[in-house]
Amino acid sequence: MKNLNEKVIAITGAGSGIGRSLAIQFANYGSHLSLSDIDENGLIETKDLIQNKVNVTTKIVDVADREQVYAWAEDTIKAHQYVDCIINNAGVASVANIEDITYEDFDWVFNIVFYGVLYGTKAFLPHLKKRPDAHIVNISSVNGFIPTPTNGPYACAKHAVKALNQTLQQELRGTSINVTSVHPGGVKTNIARNSRAYDSQERHNERADQFDKIAKTSAGKAAKVIINGILKNRKRQLVGADAKVIDILHRLFPQRFPDLIGFLHERALRKIDR
Repeated sequence: MKNLNEKVIAITGAGSGIGRSLAIQFANYGSHLSLSDIDENGLIETKDLIQNKVNVTTKIVDVADREQVYAWAEDTIKAHQYVDCIINNAGVASVANIEDITYEDFDWVFNIVFYGVLYGTKAFLPHLKKRPDAHIVNISSVNGFIPTPTNGPYACAKHAVKALNQTLQQELRGTSINVTSVHPGGVKTNIARNSRAYDSQERHNERADQFDKIAKTSAGKAAKVIINGILKNRKRQLVGADAKVIDILHRLFPQRFPDLIGFLHERALRKIDR
C-alpha cells in the first residue's frame, strides 16, 4: 500500500494484543477501521483507546464460524462502503502432546488459527478486488517454520497459513492485491496465558511466565513492523530479532534445529518440575 490515510482496514482479534495495537496505530495514520473479536469488552476498550480519531465499527465475531465472518465482511461494506485491507490476526493455542490432546481441542485451535484466516481471506477478497490498492495480511508465526513440543495444533495451523499465503501470492500476481505473510517470534500477548492446558494451573502459569521472559517484542512494536511491511508491500515479514534468528537456523539446519528445540524444551520442563 502506498499510503494508509482514508483506507478502510478490517482486523480480527482486535480486542487485545497485536490486533489492538494495529488498530490504534492505523488510526494514527488516518485509516478507518472495521474491528472484530469474540471479546466484546476488549473491543469496547480498543475503540475507546482510539478516541474517535477515525470511523470505527466493531462486531463480535467467532472467526471459526464461517457465516459470522461473511456477515462481518458484508457489514463492513455497509458501514464503510469499501474495504482496502483485511488483517487475519485472531489466534489461540492449546498446550498438550499430540498423544494426549483431544480432537476437540486440536480442532478448536485449527478452526480459529487456520480456517478463521481462510474464511476472512475469502469473505473479503471479492471486495478487495474492487480497490485499486488492496492488501491481505495473514498472521502466521515462526511456528510456521519450526514446530515446538506441546504446541502441535498451533504449529500445524501456522504452517497451513504460510502455505495459504504463498498460494495467494501466486494466484493474485499482477492484480491490485498484495499479500503479506507475517511471522512473529515471541510477542508479549496473552496467547500463552489464555491457552488451553492439560497440566496443573501452577505449571501452566510457570510456562506462561517463561514465555513472557523470552518474548522480547511488545505488541506495539510488532504492529509497527507489520504496518511497515504493508507500506513496503513485503511478501514476507519477520517480526522480532528472534524470528530472524529462527528463520536463518531453520534454513541452515532443517532437521537438527527442530531436534535442538525439542531437547531444550525437555530440559526446561525438568527445571519446572524440580
